[in-house]
Amino acid sequence: MRGVAFFSGGKDGLYAMYLAEKQGIEVPYLLALKTTIGVSPHYENLSELKKLVDAMEKELLIFDMKKGGEALAEFIGSLDVDYIIAGDIFLEEHLSWVKWLAGRAGVEALEPLWGRNTPELAEEMLNAGFEYAIIAVNREKLSKEWLGYTFSSPGDLALFLEANPGIDPIGEFGEFHTATLSAPLFKASFDLEPLKAEESERYWWLKFRLVRR
Repeated sequence: MRGVAFFSGGKDGLYAMYLAEKQGIEVPYLLALKTTIGVSPHYENLSELKKLVDAMEKELLIFDMKKGGEALAEFIGSLDVDYIIAGDIFLEEHLSWVKWLAGRAGVEALEPLWGRNTPELAEEMLNAGFEYAIIAVNREKLSKEWLGYTFSSPGDLALFLEANPGIDPIGEFGEFHTATLSAPLFKASFDLEPLKAEESERYWWLKFRLVRR
């Protein structure tokens, strides 16, 4: 069985792909979406995040969402895959969209993280060898001083949650976004080098480099 996984470089999507591969699903393709809704901190850094794709020896596919959902479904349907893999946990609206997309594409939607307890899930990711850094924060929920904060262990997670008790440990409600620096999926690990903090309507976000260790 084969799948295509949504890719932003963040921890959730990559962990979902990791779990899919552990189920025996081959994932040759990663799919990045160029959004039409505001600034995407991930897409703005896609040239750096491609280094993660290379470290996994996958093929990166890029789709411009200005072409619309029907065109995206047609594109996915052309890939000769059985699954589309996403890392949603709580957001019903996005889950419904992924299921709709899968139905139109003639594939199955696979959401390995759906409904999980997020404190447990965050610890599980870290214990599995995932390391990730914050590349964007919601301006209304976190200060920009958290940009670049790296989660390498459950201890880093505990310190973050102690300082920010109202924030979801995964950032599932858009409180923060991440770039993955190390994972069992990668043949190399990376350090995040912040270049510049930018401001958008919703976020403080980083332009950054990924430096191979």
